[in-house]
Amino acid sequence: MSRVATRAEIPDERAIPWDFGEADLPRACEGDGWFDRIRKGCGAFEWITFAYFGWLEAIVLLFHRNIPHASRYFAVHALLAVALACLIGQAARSRSEFVRFARHWCPLPLYIFFFEELQGLVHAIHAGWFDRWLIAFDYRVTGVHPSVWLARFASPALSDFMQFAYMTYFLNLVILPALLYARRERLAFWTLMASTALANYSIYAIAILLPIESPYYSLASLQTKPLVGGSCTALIGLIERFGRVHGAAFPSAHVAGSTVAVLAAWRYRRWLFWVSLPFFLCMCVATVYGRYHYVADVLAGLAVGVAAFALGSKIAAAERLAL
Repeated sequence: MSRVATRAEIPDERAIPWDFGEADLPRACEGDGWFDRIRKGCGAFEWITFAYFGWLEAIVLLFHRNIPHASRYFAVHALLAVALACLIGQAARSRSEFVRFARHWCPLPLYIFFFEELQGLVHAIHAGWFDRWLIAFDYRVTGVHPSVWLARFASPALSDFMQFAYMTYFLNLVILPALLYARRERLAFWTLMASTALANYSIYAIAILLPIESPYYSLASLQTKPLVGGSCTALIGLIERFGRVHGAAFPSAHVAGSTVAVLAAWRYRRWLFWVSLPFFLCMCVATVYGRYHYVADVLAGLAVGVAAFALGSKIAAAERLAL
């Protein structure tokens, strides 16, 4: 059986070497049953994800009458949870780089799946929309309907830049994790992944509890000027055509996830923070300019992102001491 490292033996650095603790995991799991391998192989991200699976299954069971094809949702969630458990179990006994890569990067497709399925879950509890609350908040704070007011400045060049800024969210999900992964900075990588999971799953849960459809739908009658642009506008139009979710606007997942990425960049790659900060600020404006979100969504996304990174960092620090 592998020896457990003492606290004094853990490198006092911002990141634990990639193979610290994990390299001995296959030996530590020798002779263990499948469930023991899964339990030993689970980290913060996996436990957070299993908790979200459990929450989803509870929602489907309790409100199945309001969910079309509820049994399919229940079955798919169960199958995905089992698949994740199998991946963890296999990674715990394998030294394969491919298996390890799959285990470390499986969060990204999971986030896409969980977000897209909200299309059929946003009315599981409430049949209507609550946009009137956020419309009133925005108007009380700004004195205007922000997305409608911003339309007076719309031009093809500005719209294209705003759509590019909006899409930098997807780069935020990948660039810093890729840098940490390439440098085998395990603690930093999993701190970021756990924090991003907390942010995203919080967003998805709130979306079900408080359905918001966004200004794109609720304020459409007030919009008099279409947002015409170039290649970036065309690309985001293509993405929205096949991936737009009607609902799930509050809080902003773009802002929450990018907030986590920016805070992590400040801690682990200061130069990347300064590079990404202007695009992050532009993205926050773009979410309103593009009629995806209310100002309230942006503020709530910032709060969720900050809270998720703080909690994710504490969880990762606790795991570090347990290695």
